[in-house]
Amino acid sequence: MDEEAKPNPNADAAPAAAEAAASSPPPLSSSESAEGKDKEEEKEEEEEEEAGDLVEKLVELVEEIAAISDFRNAYRRQFCNLSRRIRLLAPMLEEAKEGPRPLPEVSYSALRRLREALADSRELLRLGVSGSKISLVLEREKIMKSFQDITARLEQALGLISFDELDISDEVREQVELVHAQFKRAKERSDPSDDDLFNDLVSVYNSSTSANVDPDILQRLSDKLQLATISDLNQESLILHEMASGGDPGAVVEKMSMLLKRIKDFVQSRDPEMGTPVNTTELSGKDNMASPIVPDDFRCPISLDLMKDPVIVATGQTYERGCIERWLEAGHDTCPKTQQKLPNKSLTPNYVLRSLIAQWCEANGMEPPKRAAQHHNAPASCTAAEHSNVVELLQKLLSQNLEDQREAAGMLRQLAKRSPENRACIGDAGAIPILVSLLSTTDVSTQEHVVTALLNLSIYEENKARIITSGAVPGVVHVLKRGSMEARENSAATLFSLSLVDENKITIGASGAIPALVLLLSNGSQRGKRDAATALFNLCIYQGNKGKAVRAGLIPVLLGLVTETESGMMDEALAILAILSSHPEGKTAISSANAIPMLVGVIRNGSARNKENAAAVLVHLCNGEQQQQHLAEAQEQGIVTLLEELAKSGTDRGKRKAIQLLERMNRFLMQQSQAQAQAEAMAQAHAHAQSQAQVQALNEAQSQVEMQVEQLLLPTTSHLSDRRDG
Repeated sequence: MDEEAKPNPNADAAPAAAEAAASSPPPLSSSESAEGKDKEEEKEEEEEEEAGDLVEKLVELVEEIAAISDFRNAYRRQFCNLSRRIRLLAPMLEEAKEGPRPLPEVSYSALRRLREALADSRELLRLGVSGSKISLVLEREKIMKSFQDITARLEQALGLISFDELDISDEVREQVELVHAQFKRAKERSDPSDDDLFNDLVSVYNSSTSANVDPDILQRLSDKLQLATISDLNQESLILHEMASGGDPGAVVEKMSMLLKRIKDFVQSRDPEMGTPVNTTELSGKDNMASPIVPDDFRCPISLDLMKDPVIVATGQTYERGCIERWLEAGHDTCPKTQQKLPNKSLTPNYVLRSLIAQWCEANGMEPPKRAAQHHNAPASCTAAEHSNVVELLQKLLSQNLEDQREAAGMLRQLAKRSPENRACIGDAGAIPILVSLLSTTDVSTQEHVVTALLNLSIYEENKARIITSGAVPGVVHVLKRGSMEARENSAATLFSLSLVDENKITIGASGAIPALVLLLSNGSQRGKRDAATALFNLCIYQGNKGKAVRAGLIPVLLGLVTETESGMMDEALAILAILSSHPEGKTAISSANAIPMLVGVIRNGSARNKENAAAVLVHLCNGEQQQQHLAEAQEQGIVTLLEELAKSGTDRGKRKAIQLLERMNRFLMQQSQAQAQAEAMAQAHAHAQSQAQVQALNEAQSQVEMQVEQLLLPTTSHLSDRRDG
């Protein structure tokens, strides 16, 4: 292959569910019996140390909670009440630090319950500060249930604490008793959520256009959600993108982004100095003053504003330069929209989109947005001689002479390989439609030159749109199916390059390319397999293509590449599996292939990135109808120790996945233990009942024997007569 863009096949897949908090789970419990006096003394010393550590952790938790403040959302009162009540527990815990050791089991158990409740309280309070204000309202039932659950657990834990055993002073005792009473009252009566606020959000979401939304509703939302400044709005937007990066469902985040966009448009229309508002223009006819609706494609996905200087990141997504630069400067290394890990942080100007935005502004009587001076200029225009040379090659390409066509296609292929300026010049000269028309040629060499020329031209961003609009995809897919191996390789690479633009993923997926790529991945050359894998990885980021890939038989091919270590394709295969496992059909196919032992093997012996992707696949498998079955199988394979190690030393994403799996495994083992205990109890009860029945039967038999003996010993009537006669 002459030249191609390279993907990052090991980037984070689009997730289907929220990530677990990055804190280590409690280890699986084990019990040991202590024998003899020395053992008992060791146990007491150990319990004393554990009690001290436990109280110290409680103090730290309360200090962390006390540092969380500024609850500027719809649940401000609930968050403030919870935080205030917890802070009042600090004096008790400080006195408990100096209390007697070892602690009685009842108090120790109560403090452990308190620690668990406080840890969950801390996460809920953090959500109140750093969570999306819109999300908190839309998920009101979940949030209110969290408040009720935590309140009940805190009240229960405080009720079990013995002040005498902890040696708590009377003054502090009275304070804690007051807090306990407050939690008890709060548990018995739930604070109502703001139904009006929720209904207002639903009303805005259900409106067909922004123009149909009642301004009074938008004003209420802006006030109640405290989204009235550009800083508030941008912060909310960044939080939504963080949610997407963390694995929240894309549809949910898109819904919230749409709501935020409408609030932002309203706020900016009221206060134009906040940002770069859309200018209004007087429309002809019956319309009065109105603001044209900015197309979503022209808005930056981060700021939701009309883009002045659109730039493309390595994943093919477009953002406003200033917004994506701030995102990257904040330490992020992922694409905000797709959650892919960025292989590099280069920013390429999106000249096509900038031109379309300018045309749209002119059509709506608006001044095109001004951008700052650029450091990255467009490729310089080719010279007259270079342009003349390209035109001459195009004339040969249009001739009916097969040798001329082959020579011209080969020359254009080489020119497009050399420089961005050449790619721009060839595209500007109108070469792309002519090349596309020759994709169906029966001459093998010409076909190879043509598809490779298109590959090289596609690296220049403006040419991507030209290739798509010229109808090239069906022709490229034709070559992918029927061309020589070199032509198939470069067809796959061309599809990858084009799929870097999101909307092209849909076009390519609908063209029948995916089954052909799966076939190339299965039986192509080594380079062909890699080209197919990178194209499939990128196409499967789009949810609508995942089912197509599964139905094309991709899962068995990927599993085969993972198990065949000599293939050298394990990295790519696991990365694609991680994406497909989030799709119901993908999960079913992986489950049917009995992939659990293989995945556990990767976590045991694979590279850091492969362990991460294998764990990601297992997270999806161990969720849903077959969760118990898969967890049991994974446990049999010895996964618990491997996950504990991954949670300590894996990649950031690998740690999160390992923690999620450990939490599910712990719950599973606990349920197993409870079920086993119940079964044993039932068996014992049954055995006891049988034993009682046997004893009763023996007693009855013995009674019958005794009665028979007594009857035998009774004197007969004749015997009595003999005695009287005598």
